[in-house]
Amino acid sequence: MSLSPLGTALVTGASSGIGAIYANRLADRGHDLILVARNRGKLAGLAAQIVDRTGRSVEVVAADLGDKADRRAVETVLATDSSITMLVNNAGVGATAPLLSADVDAMERMIDLDVTALMRLTYAAAPAFVARGRGTIVNIASIVAIGPEILNGVYGGAKAFVLALTQSLHHELAAKGLRVQAVLPGATATDFWGTAGTPVEHLPGEIVMPAAAMVDAALAGLDAGELVTIPALPDAAQWHAYEAARQAMLPNLSRSEPAARYRVAPLSA
Repeated sequence: MSLSPLGTALVTGASSGIGAIYANRLADRGHDLILVARNRGKLAGLAAQIVDRTGRSVEVVAADLGDKADRRAVETVLATDSSITMLVNNAGVGATAPLLSADVDAMERMIDLDVTALMRLTYAAAPAFVARGRGTIVNIASIVAIGPEILNGVYGGAKAFVLALTQSLHHELAAKGLRVQAVLPGATATDFWGTAGTPVEHLPGEIVMPAAAMVDAALAGLDAGELVTIPALPDAAQWHAYEAARQAMLPNLSRSEPAARYRVAPLSA
């Protein structure tokens, strides 16, 4: 049971990189933690370091979220542990190879983790948060959610799902106490790139953000009440204009007749 007035934050993909930084930052803010990742040894080491430094309560759950049984165990924790007030859906993998060079089985495994696992953990947490009238879900997406041309298209599609799910959750459940945020990082200095097929050292330095700076910006966006946080975007007005244009289209997307430009002139006799 959490001893923190802020409750417990459950962080996935917490053994290294962005997830480990979130764990440290949230502990610094006063959250107790449940850390989820595959590598129990790394989780235990991180947990010990956080406990020693902050005095917060830290539990570890060794789980492969691509495995159904492991995933269901984490879902059960989210659905039943009333101390949990925050879920950080950070676990994920990516791909940089173009479609014709990418292994389809690897793409399916990526969808299992980036889409299915995130969706199921969200479905486990959201009803519990709504029932208690409070709770926060942070979904780590990517700039490829709005720029699918940048990297592998399946990865872009997976992160577009994360963004769309976050926006829908906000629309449906914000009034019931659920707070959500989608974070859209650009290139970030983590092991993600090596696993995805392009080591970060091969990227231009001017586009790569340190992971700690990215997480700190994401938390600043959360504090500011942002639904969508793009840590590298200098001018927030560009995102607001993008979103305003999307909203302006919505009333015109479903009508009883095709748009005039699609109407075929009748054939003459």
